[in-house]
Amino acid sequence: MSEIILSDRMLELVARRFRFLGEPLRLRILQSLSRGEKTVTRLVEELDANQPNVSKHLNMLLEGGLVNRRKEGTSSLYSIADPLLFTLCDLMCRSTTERTRQELESLQGNARPLRRKRA
Repeated sequence: MSEIILSDRMLELVARRFRFLGEPLRLRILQSLSRGEKTVTRLVEELDANQPNVSKHLNMLLEGGLVNRRKEGTSSLYSIADPLLFTLCDLMCRSTTERTRQELESLQGNARPLRRKRA
């Protein structure tokens, strides 16, 4: 892998963007939006979450540039702003899956059969 040298300002911007992904509900919102644009009402129904919480997280994702919002009549429709987001998520999911698999194998390798105590 080639070494990438980032300025302090760029590191701050990247860290800020990662912080927007550091909340499970925001990731669930992004996952839902990966299937197409949706209203807040539709997201609330799909995610079984409350409207104020979904709206708060959508506003944060909008602020972070991760989602777009467009008006249609009285409704706001949200969509993914940068599809590369899913490449990042895919890499993280693969890495997490592999790490979990290795940890499980390690635990299984160290496991000893349980013996029952005699009464």
